[in-house]
Amino acid sequence: MKVAVLDINGKETGRKANLSDAVFAIEPNEHAVYLDVKQYLANQRQGTHKAKERGEIVGSTRKIKKQKGTGTARAGSIKNPLFKGGGRVFGPRPRNYGFKLNKNIKRLARKSALSIKAQEKSLMVVEDFNFEAPKTKDFINVLKALGLENKKSLIVLGDSNNNVYLSSRNLQRSEVVTNSELSTYKIMNANSVVLLESSVEGIESNLSK
Repeated sequence: MKVAVLDINGKETGRKANLSDAVFAIEPNEHAVYLDVKQYLANQRQGTHKAKERGEIVGSTRKIKKQKGTGTARAGSIKNPLFKGGGRVFGPRPRNYGFKLNKNIKRLARKSALSIKAQEKSLMVVEDFNFEAPKTKDFINVLKALGLENKKSLIVLGDSNNNVYLSSRNLQRSEVVTNSELSTYKIMNANSVVLLESSVEGIESNLSK
């Protein structure tokens, strides 16, 4: 498939980028996308939650009252979960929420996500650009020219570009990544995906293995 290449002013350059149908025009596999996004979000969880159970509470283990004759339920320990300050029943323990996902599934998920964006006309190709120095205002001007000022956008670079990255860091709705950092979650979470010309070859190389 061919997509018009835009400049940073949002105007067509007269050139077209040839995007591989094997990456940008496949039949999307929604379940693969779901699994990859689920794994990404699971990996963000710290899993450091912890509550003490009755065996971990510090306190006496003596019987707090006689077994019979009190008119109330029997109780054997102040650590009983029914009492204030007692242990918690089946409380949370530290755990790792991550799970294994086959590389082929992850690759299919990213291709599906890119194909979905292409079908929705939410994918654009922009010629490579750079800033003389990190400046958020310059980056905002680029977003305005591309019509992305008030939208969630994902800018994909071919190689690491510190000036462009630092210029975007203060903006909540925009994120800059290199083609090797591209993930299914980031693609699906953005309203529009902007590929710099130099990133196309890297994306196709990574996803065509």
